[in-house]
Amino acid sequence: MSADVFIDTNVFVYQLDATDARKHELAERIVRDALAHRSACISFQVVQECLNVALRRAEVTLGADEMRGYLDAVLLPLMQVPASAALYHRALDVKLRWRLSFYDALIVAAALSAGCQRLLSEDLQHGQRFDALTVIDPFRD
Repeated sequence: MSADVFIDTNVFVYQLDATDARKHELAERIVRDALAHRSACISFQVVQECLNVALRRAEVTLGADEMRGYLDAVLLPLMQVPASAALYHRALDVKLRWRLSFYDALIVAAALSAGCQRLLSEDLQHGQRFDALTVIDPFRD
């Protein structure tokens, strides 16, 4: 399993939520390119977080059936990192080494496990490095 880019949950939320037109368009482009070129991936955690946010936020107006379609067309084709004992152990190591929250450590551990070089996220510091992985905030001005 290897992809160059790992996409964090916030990218999918902005794709689904058009409140901020600039972020929506950037997210749309990122997701469209990821699906077309198969150059990006996500983990089970991103799928769960995206479904949870999309079904609970007023700005995202998708019902359960529409989310099922989004799950099948967008999230599942990109999901390469399932939950596993090895991933949880790696997340604990990442948490201790870089002093991250557990859920941020789980995202970083998933990106590292997938062999990604870039993590697209606005939740971590732009330019921050975790071994060979670099955080890129695609929404940064």
